[in-house]
Amino acid sequence: MASKKLIIVKDLSVSFGNNIILNNINLHLSNKESLVIIGKSGSGKSVLLKCLMGLLTPNSGSIEINGVNIVNANRTNKENTLKNIGVTFQNGALFDSLNIWENITFKQTRFFGFNKEAAKEKALSIIKNLELNENILELYPSELSGGMQKRIAIARAICDQPPILFFDEPTSGLDPITGKIINDLINKTVRNLGVSAITITHDISSIKDLASRVILLNDNKIAWSGKPIDMKKSKNNIVKQFLINK
Repeated sequence: MASKKLIIVKDLSVSFGNNIILNNINLHLSNKESLVIIGKSGSGKSVLLKCLMGLLTPNSGSIEINGVNIVNANRTNKENTLKNIGVTFQNGALFDSLNIWENITFKQTRFFGFNKEAAKEKALSIIKNLELNENILELYPSELSGGMQKRIAIARAICDQPPILFFDEPTSGLDPITGKIINDLINKTVRNLGVSAITITHDISSIKDLASRVILLNDNKIAWSGKPIDMKKSKNNIVKQFLINK
């Protein structure tokens, strides 16, 4: 039985003036799949993610998330659909003025009416599931390392257990050891929660750690798609060049 497709992107194109960013992109994300989208800088990865998050409207094409085309959906349907997605941004994007438990439960306190006690209890449960020390809950982002901030960003993304997760360059700026820790945490989180994930990255090690399927963007379109195990034996010149350069 075929796995349900949670996200379906059809004929997606984005351009800024005469500058083509994405050209006729077609892809999907299946239930409980971990899709990794790779490509060199400027290949359109971040623009694609912004479209999937509803932050950028494409020039043409559609993006169906759980059957709702967010490109032309009304505001209510679009917002209700995007509530089912948790996101970690490239640099964590934690709120400097909020402590860690407030960052983790930002969505719950702002939109779902959690009081302080309920929010702190929720943050504590998330921290324990991620095997982090509860002593950090009262700290502020500036008091944490870059790697720890990335972990807190993951905690915030999964706080309401969304069925879909987006990870934007989760290992960017980290040393290889810390990057491996973050990838392992993402892998464990996706597996334990039984969710689907899309990871945008240029880090080749993330493919081995995270991907059940890989899409390679090059020159604003999909140059290759397949399982990680098939990349090394691929005869596609763009795949070979990407692997060599990494």
